[in-house]
Amino acid sequence: MDWIFQLELILRILLAGACGLLIGLERKNRGKEAGVRTHLIVALSSALMMVISKYAFFDVIAIGQQMGADMRLDGSRVAAGIVQGVGFLGAGMIFIHKKTVTGLTTAAGIWATCGVGMAIGAGLYFIGISSAVLIYIIQIILHKKFHVLQSPTIEALTIVIENDPDLLERVLAHLDNDHILIEDIKIQRQANNCIQMELSALLPTGYCRSALASYAVSEEGIHSIDL
Repeated sequence: MDWIFQLELILRILLAGACGLLIGLERKNRGKEAGVRTHLIVALSSALMMVISKYAFFDVIAIGQQMGADMRLDGSRVAAGIVQGVGFLGAGMIFIHKKTVTGLTTAAGIWATCGVGMAIGAGLYFIGISSAVLIYIIQIILHKKFHVLQSPTIEALTIVIENDPDLLERVLAHLDNDHILIEDIKIQRQANNCIQMELSALLPTGYCRSALASYAVSEEGIHSIDL
């Protein structure tokens, strides 16, 4: 393998790393778990392994042919292993917090970045670079506050109020009027003649959380609302 071709392979790896850096910048600016370094390394290493998958076994095949052996190597198995390995890495980005799944977009971005690195490593420059730019643009656009793209979220809501049945009924009625769906409720009596409600509440799309704070101030008998 001549030096000029090897320099081209190094250029592929560096170019894949640059595309990974572009995708990672968007994730970093949003404070996500996987940022610039993770995406850069995933893209760069994917390109490296793709280069290995395509070109690392030429000498083995040549030696086998000289010895009269019929050697056949399936380089695509290395590429398949890359996708599988990065899938485990992406799974580590997914968390469940307060019944809400987070990290799915970051995990998908890691997987897509792997694909970008593999494409550039295989010499498909236009496809790899175009995909990196598309991923970057899509991430930016889909994080805009489009109403159709937003979904209700489940939150843990803790409310401490005075032990008054009428007040409890008013609080629950207010939540219902605000279209807050209570999926689970736990009520505990406290020593200071108060009750504590722990709710799993489904907030409507685009709900303004400060509205609960305003309601807590306006309604006498509510000691605290923690969302």
